[in-house]
This record gives sequence, structure tokens and C-alpha cells, in this order.
Amino acid sequence: MPSFYIFFTILQPMRFLLPIIAIFITALNAAAQSDTEPKLIQFSGLVVTNLDGNMVPVPYATVSLPEKRRGTYSDHRGFFTIVVERGDLIRFSCIGLETVTKRVPDTLTQDRYSIVQIMAQDTLTLPEVVIFPWPSREHFKIEFLKMDVTPELQRIAAENLANEYVAEARRNPEMVPYGGRESANFYLRRQSREYVYFGQTPPMNIFSPLAWAEFFKAWKEGQFKKKQ
Repeated sequence: MPSFYIFFTILQPMRFLLPIIAIFITALNAAAQSDTEPKLIQFSGLVVTNLDGNMVPVPYATVSLPEKRRGTYSDHRGFFTIVVERGDLIRFSCIGLETVTKRVPDTLTQDRYSIVQIMAQDTLTLPEVVIFPWPSREHFKIEFLKMDVTPELQRIAAENLANEYVAEARRNPEMVPYGGRESANFYLRRQSREYVYFGQTPPMNIFSPLAWAEFFKAWKEGQFKKKQ
């Protein structure tokens, strides 16, 4: 009984210190946990290259994290943005340009980091070579002058060069299909827009006042009427 009384007498003054010790231990655990958690950084920038002495943007350049197997593309203005962590490896690549690799500084204290990445030309573009079925320009001139242009060919050429046909072809792209470069550019633009809103809901034109104004204008002009 005396020993229990002595232990209780010693422990009684420490009961005021127990809440303080518990708070101190909780704070240490929170600080240690915050140090181990990854620090996310919004990494943005502009990809450019030197073209004839001028800095021009590099559209649709690949900005990847090879160690994490994910990445993004720059848009048609060369702008990109991606979420990274401190010390991540960033790789910039594009056809015709030298690949650039760098790491995100591990001494960053803010959650945003911006750069302007310059990429150098990697390959030499050769001039265009046009191959003709004639051995020389003189032979081509002779064969061209000997060509018998029938009235049917003249009629087709006149129809193709008519102002009405050219104007209609400009308004209707289905009459004149896109070329390879135009198709590739259209595909890359659409893919770039999809990557901008990746992981989130893209904006809807139903809430756009400009889209509603265009709709009412087209409705008044009768563009939605059935064509006879």
C-alpha cells in the first residue's frame, strides 16, 4: 500500500504534462508525414526553336516523363503544362529537332515552375526534287506542245477553273479533299485540344452566348429549313 501511494504521488504531477506530450508527438508525426509526401508542381513553359534567325514556337512537341511513363504535347503555339514532382526527369522531343533532357530542380519552394525551352535543329532538310518522265526540260516542252487537247478536256478544264466552282469548293471542303499536310495538321490540332482537357470535363458550347447568337442568326436566315 505505501508503494502504490508513493507511485501515485509521483505520477500525479505528471498528469498535466501528458496532453502537452501527446500534442508534441502528433506535431512531429504530421511534420514527418508532410516531408515524405510528394510535392506536386505545375510545370509550364514554351518550346521554341531558331528558324532563320528568329525564335518560333514548336507545335505539338512531346513533353514526357520517361521515368513515370506519362507526358503531354505542346499546343500549336508551343505552350505546354504538366504536373511534376521535384527531381523528375523531363524529356522534350520533336521530329527534326534534337531531344533535350533535364530534371526539375529539387530546391524549388513554390508549386509553380515555368521555362522557355530552346530546341536545336537536328536534321538538314533537302530541297524538293521533282521527277519527270522526260530526260530534260526541252523534251518536256516538245511533248507538251505536241499534246492534242480535245474539246472534252477543254470543257473539263474550263469547269474546274470557273469562279462558281472555285467559290463552292472553298465553302465545301468535301469537294476538294484535304492534302496530307492539312490532314495531319487538323489531326494534331484536335489531339492537342483533347490533351488540354484530359482528365476534366471540356467546356460545352451550350453555355456559350456566342454559340447561341450564331444559332439564332442561322435560324433567322433559314439554314435549318429542309432543302427541296
